[in-house]
Amino acid sequence: MSLTHVSTSTPVGAPLSTNRGLLYVVFAATAWGTAGAAAALLYDGSGLGPLSLTFWRAACGFVLLLAVRAVRPAASAPRRPAAEPARRRAVRVLATGAGLTLFQTAYFCAVKSTGLAVATVVTLGSGPVLIAAVARLGMGERLGRGGTAAVAGALAGLAVLVLGGGSTGVRPLGVLLAVLSATGYAGITLLTRWLGRSGSAGDPLETSLWSFGICAVALLPAAWAEGLLPRAADLGRTVLLLGYLASVPTAVAYGLYFAGAAVLRAATVSVIALIEPVSAAVIAVALLGEHLTAATVTGTVILLAAVTCLGLEEARSASAQRRTAPAVE
Repeated sequence: MSLTHVSTSTPVGAPLSTNRGLLYVVFAATAWGTAGAAAALLYDGSGLGPLSLTFWRAACGFVLLLAVRAVRPAASAPRRPAAEPARRRAVRVLATGAGLTLFQTAYFCAVKSTGLAVATVVTLGSGPVLIAAVARLGMGERLGRGGTAAVAGALAGLAVLVLGGGSTGVRPLGVLLAVLSATGYAGITLLTRWLGRSGSAGDPLETSLWSFGICAVALLPAAWAEGLLPRAADLGRTVLLLGYLASVPTAVAYGLYFAGAAVLRAATVSVIALIEPVSAAVIAVALLGEHLTAATVTGTVILLAAVTCLGLEEARSASAQRRTAPAVE
């Protein structure tokens, strides 16, 4: 899938369909799962720490999207809403960039504090709960019984998948950092959905571009202190892995995510994003030599079933809204 597909697959001015939005978020979540494997390989040989790796991911993603924007035909770029002033666009981009920085940085710090398993289950598990609650109270989005059951099933599947093999000690500071990370993720999702409902979500490519730029600038001092440059040994391997990390699970995935999140219910987006640990588990077994456990299989099946049910519920809801919508003369 090409980077330009984010903004050229739909005619200019035409809204993205619900089904295509679902596919976009599914692709993004699957791609994010591959980022963990790339990061594990980079940690093994590059000498980069989590903050430096996040900086390079954001900075390279920014440069890549900047190049895409430079060669994209002007006719394919979505029109900016006439009612959105420059100040509001600036606030939107700054808020998204700040949320992205908080989400990624707090997550890596949580992993360091309390371990990968606990940090993952708290971050990805509390995200849908926060999003569903705020979307219901602030935007009036109803999940219904089927949607609520799907969210509960997804959280159960995630817990089995991540913690089924047993976890080490849980540190309160790490849990707090994981909840902070989930807050950043929830803020991004809710903001994108709210702007999408008002018709001012903006160009997904532009949103991703400037969000990565803000993230890179914000992380530069910490990354510099941690050790910004990779080891000279295996530099070619490091560059190739960074190139993949910056392109597929970063530039492409976040562009598609922002596009899909603008047309789907916020809770639906957050649950579909739980495909990420499923993707990571499959890659760990297939490529990194990890063992396939009963917990991995059970958690994967439960989580994917919940995601499928919620996706079907979203599609049915969108279809019902189209049938009841008044005809436009």
